[in-house]
Amino acid sequence: MRTLEAEVLTRPAYTDHEVHVRAPDTAAVLAFRSGRDGTGLVVLGPRTRASYLAPGDVPRCVTIRLRPGTARAALGVTMRALVDQTVLLRDLWGASADTLLNRLATRDDAEVAHRLAGALEERVRAGSAADAARADLVDAAAGLLTGAGRVPEVARELGVSERHLRNLFHDAAGMSPKRYARIHRVRSVLAGAGEEPWAELAAETGFYDQSHLSADFRALMGTPPGAFRAGRLPAPIPCGWSLL
Repeated sequence: MRTLEAEVLTRPAYTDHEVHVRAPDTAAVLAFRSGRDGTGLVVLGPRTRASYLAPGDVPRCVTIRLRPGTARAALGVTMRALVDQTVLLRDLWGASADTLLNRLATRDDAEVAHRLAGALEERVRAGSAADAARADLVDAAAGLLTGAGRVPEVARELGVSERHLRNLFHDAAGMSPKRYARIHRVRSVLAGAGEEPWAELAAETGFYDQSHLSADFRALMGTPPGAFRAGRLPAPIPCGWSLL
């Protein structure tokens, strides 16, 4: 039977004195947010561009990052509708989201994470066999794409047409397979962007060469890789409910 298998992260409330970088992300995220302005359950869709948040008070958060294969079943909407958007969970689930939020209000992080995962898992398990098969195909494709596979190769490997693969990905991830792979490569660069030469990092993360890395990095992060490494970032924007 299909399971959630999501990534769960917790973050205490704190005051951030530096610009916070929110990198592009292929995953949708469900977040329980608790701050001075109250509590809420917020869904962040996949992000195709980076954003930079100004220093300030950061709320306590418990987040569940969903794989493309399970996001649609768990949230009840295609990712086409959520890409680069932030919505309240009640807009997707109705009154059941408010019921869940009330049960989380006084819980610690571990219990919040457990209850969030349980609510999402219940929805994933309620899906049909066709939903499960579609999710398995999406997850298999995602794994191949993040392993430097190209779209034609991935489609052949999975026995589907390129058109079918693209349609699946637009529904499941809110973006094309090509953009999905592009974001993954840039996130891999961010994870390794210390002092390693850019040419070496490009080869290790699946880019054709350093110029390919630089072009994709600038398009998604809004600044050249050298400027990013030096801390010269785009102008930040205030953090709020819509930005988390």
